Amino acid sequence: MKLGFVGTGAITESVVRGLVKAGNDLEVIAVSPRNAEVAARLAALHHRIRIARDNQSVVDSSDVVFLAVRPQVASDVVAGLEFHPGQRVVSFVAGLQLEELAEWTRGTPRLCRAIPVPLVADLHGVTATFPGDSVVTELFSSLGLVVEARDAAEFELFGAACCLMGTYFGLLDVIARWMMAKGMLNEHARDFLAHLFAGLSETARASPERSFEELRTAYSTKGGLNEQVFDLFMSHGGAAAVTGGLEAALSRLAPRLGS
Repeated sequence: MKLGFVGTGAITESVVRGLVKAGNDLEVIAVSPRNAEVAARLAALHHRIRIARDNQSVVDSSDVVFLAVRPQVASDVVAGLEFHPGQRVVSFVAGLQLEELAEWTRGTPRLCRAIPVPLVADLHGVTATFPGDSVVTELFSSLGLVVEARDAAEFELFGAACCLMGTYFGLLDVIARWMMAKGMLNEHARDFLAHLFAGLSETARASPERSFEELRTAYSTKGGLNEQVFDLFMSHGGAAAVTGGLEAALSRLAPRLGS
């Protein structure tokens, strides 16, 4: 199978690194030359990765074309390309609906949307897709979990949830800075928090039968410190801030679904 990536940003780099690490049996991976630095790094990873002359060359040489360009330029880039019957076109472009993509690709029959997170580079990622496609699912399954959305609305909800990645690390930064202000070494705070939260995430992953609310209760002694901190978080508008952020993200991804 021949893969091609139109756009060579952070997501393309993460996916290609994951594909190489997973040892997928691919004939060639073509990447566009737009970001010369990233393209060169990827080409150095494996002899089957090559830098195409331009975006059209990527399309011409690929069975599966991944669109990984910024939403602001997606129309100009994609609408100017000539796709071929039988090709699969997978869009990473946030907010780009299938109807629009079908128009830009002039009726390419095999269209799919996907949201791979950067962790796919280390084979620990999760990728939401819509609609389900066996070839796309097989590719991303080698990079971590694949969740096939039931419909377009559910797919956009996955997209909104992914917008909390920066907030997650921002929360850890707030905690680390507080600990350091109390005299702790930076490396001690960072290592402790990274392992603590990784362990909590692993507990949730390994216990699919338990809701997040059940886990919160299990990790919060009645009248204890965990319960106190959570109650303060809620009373100070923490839940409202998170929900508001999600609604704002959803409104940008899919205005018809937002609040």
